[in-house]
Amino acid sequence: MAKSKIAVTIDTQVVSQVDRLVKEKAYPNRSRIIEEALMEKLSRMDRSRLLRELNKLDVGFERAVAEEGLVQDTAEWPEY
Repeated sequence: MAKSKIAVTIDTQVVSQVDRLVKEKAYPNRSRIIEEALMEKLSRMDRSRLLRELNKLDVGFERAVAEEGLVQDTAEWPEY
């Protein structure tokens, strides 16, 4: 995966925690822990966006459409 260098400003206490994790060998370097934290945050945001979109659905309408299609499909099914 291609990587890009960026400059960020981070609270000193957060940097200290990151450095402690690197020193304890929980992560190989600062970049890795920050990259993983960003990826996790972005993933959570995507999931919450999906939930917001799902909440916009009209459950009654969706059920009616699904059942309508099911009734039509069963008429075409062969008898066993």
